[in-house]
Amino acid sequence: MHINTTDGDDYTIIGLEGDVDLSCSPEARKAILAGLASGNDLLVDLGQVSYIDSSGIATLVEGYQTAKKQNLKFGLLEVSDAVMSVLKLARLDTVFPIYNAIDDYKTEAG
Repeated sequence: MHINTTDGDDYTIIGLEGDVDLSCSPEARKAILAGLASGNDLLVDLGQVSYIDSSGIATLVEGYQTAKKQNLKFGLLEVSDAVMSVLKLARLDTVFPIYNAIDDYKTEAG
């Protein structure tokens, strides 16, 4: 797994690439929580994720819950088909805000 961090005006994008599984979920968790610690809204770009397991999903859920506690927005960006199938199976596709592109988030954020 590879992690990229990009800062926008009032948001941070954490881009994950490759497999998000038990061996690298702690690294993804650390990046997501660090992004939220900046006080910006957080988007997790999952467009280049080829596989995600339950530990990866748990990391996303923790990020979502942490953001809510801090009154920040948390969303998923450009979700790959592999990740979307897992989200749908867990019925989390209706919990997370999902954006097809950064412009969709910017339009909603106003």
